[in-house]
Amino acid sequence: MAVDPRSAPPLWQALQQRLGYTYARPELLRRALTHRSWGAEHNERLEFLGDAVLSLAVSRLLYERLADSDEGELTRVRAHLVREDSLHRLALALELPEVLRMSEGELRGGGSQRPSILADAVEALIGAVFLDGGYDAAHGVVQRLLGDVIQASEADNWGKDAKTELQEWLQARRVPVPAYTIVATRGQAHAQTFEVECAVATLGLTERGQGRSRRSAEQEAARRMLDALKASDHPGGPLRS
Repeated sequence: MAVDPRSAPPLWQALQQRLGYTYARPELLRRALTHRSWGAEHNERLEFLGDAVLSLAVSRLLYERLADSDEGELTRVRAHLVREDSLHRLALALELPEVLRMSEGELRGGGSQRPSILADAVEALIGAVFLDGGYDAAHGVVQRLLGDVIQASEADNWGKDAKTELQEWLQARRVPVPAYTIVATRGQAHAQTFEVECAVATLGLTERGQGRSRRSAEQEAARRMLDALKASDHPGGPLRS
């Protein structure tokens, strides 16, 4: 069961040991571990910040590791490293389900095990490290969490996710990148389904996808768009010289 870190110092301290970082401002750690169902002092703003810090840190590590890779290859590998399922695995390794703070209703609905919530919490923790200790501290945490994977990475080992493949496919044809919009959310807060629209405005095309998180819905919408473009004779279809 998820617990309040303030009432369980050993769990809180153990998490910081696994991160390899001790917060000088414990309130930042507390907020990073707080789901919006708990109350107003939740982790969504830290998640927003942590997403950007994580992307920058991973970009720097990949830039140093894959010196012979071009921008497209680096972007593809980064997308795999920071996507939801990768962060979910990190959250489980960090044992975040044991320390997340959320409402009883969210807990009963399995919220402490939901991949999207756990991935968001990883980003929030990184955002909290950035505010607490600065970029170098956050970079150090990211390196400890992902360094071994990055050192073992080769660009050819990572397939393209649907969003990356769609973006590259469109850019090769000089078509502006697509826009993603949440058009509907269904279900209770602890078990929502997201519906996302992928729109390629210059081609007048839209496709929709569904998923248990915004990110997974975006990937499904991108996959449907890519399939539709490849199957059509649209001017945005076959690559032209």
